Amino acid sequence: MLQYQIGLTLLPGVGDVLGKKLVAYCGGVEGVFKQKRAALEKIPGIGNKLVNAIISQNVLGRAEEEIIFIEKNNITPLFYLEKKYPARLKHCTDSPIMLFHKGNTDLNTQKIVSVVGTRKATEYGKEMCERIIKELVSQDVLIVSGLAYGIDTCAHRVSLESGLKTIAVLGHGLDRIYPYLNRSLAEKIIDHGGLITEFISKTKPDRENFPKRNRIIAGLADATLVVEAAKSGGALITAEIANSYNRDVFSVPGRIGDTWSEGCNHLIKINKASLVQSAEDVKYIMGWQKKPDMKPKIQRELFIELAPDEEKIINVLRMADTMCIDDIYLKSALPTSKVSIALLNLEFQGLVRVMPGKVYKLNM
Repeated sequence: MLQYQIGLTLLPGVGDVLGKKLVAYCGGVEGVFKQKRAALEKIPGIGNKLVNAIISQNVLGRAEEEIIFIEKNNITPLFYLEKKYPARLKHCTDSPIMLFHKGNTDLNTQKIVSVVGTRKATEYGKEMCERIIKELVSQDVLIVSGLAYGIDTCAHRVSLESGLKTIAVLGHGLDRIYPYLNRSLAEKIIDHGGLITEFISKTKPDRENFPKRNRIIAGLADATLVVEAAKSGGALITAEIANSYNRDVFSVPGRIGDTWSEGCNHLIKINKASLVQSAEDVKYIMGWQKKPDMKPKIQRELFIELAPDEEKIINVLRMADTMCIDDIYLKSALPTSKVSIALLNLEFQGLVRVMPGKVYKLNM
């Protein structure tokens, strides 16, 4: 099965969306390669070139080579339909069909924050990055970044020093580390989190791979924190993607006129990021602050007036007897912070009950 899963990603012209369409039409990834030509030609968006590539099955030889590499290097392959595949990322339409993970952490852990920023970090940027991450230690947050110089390196380093797990998302295969000077840092990350990529071995760190990998950085997390960013660059691309996924975006402000704060200030100015000065701001917006002791309500108040977000959450929960937090995010199409606050308010009012595993149930 793994040979077919990897093979699907190697078909010319098959991206994440089209690949998933093929699997859906053919009833499974193995069915894609066992389908007859006439049936394949009937699938919308499939041209003769792709049909010929599927029928020839030439990609399966390269997929077999990759399996040998995976087994030799203790790498975990993750197909998008598998349970261990990151649930937050699975909800993104352009999520990778395959991921390759080398490490020891749960990619579906309860709290995940991505940290991004410029490669030319200033002392101010590094100081703010360090302070916020250290203040998140009590939340046991998993920190995601991209192993680049500057803010990425700072985020990974401080996470390791503080005892937090961290994930580095790569723009190349797991047979190399880029930048090379971060090799020793990457080895420590493997032991306390992991490296993750959508690219097979022998994939070079080409320029176009890095904007592509940014969607993984954004999609893996509940929120993205931009520490320092110029008016253009990878950090702003990641923030834009996070916004498109209805994930929260936070931005550390800087002085007016500072080159490496222009992007952060602009995100705040156009309401695409919440201003944060400390981890307390992140905790408050995400609803991660300690809840006051609540006595269970025997009967809810009658005629409670609900806010629009709360009404939307109630309507979503009516779709099923119980619902996990990720499904609530997906079906409500609300930012994670608004969902968290609405659920907390509904819990206070006795309208919603939280169960183990971040599963919610209507109490009505």
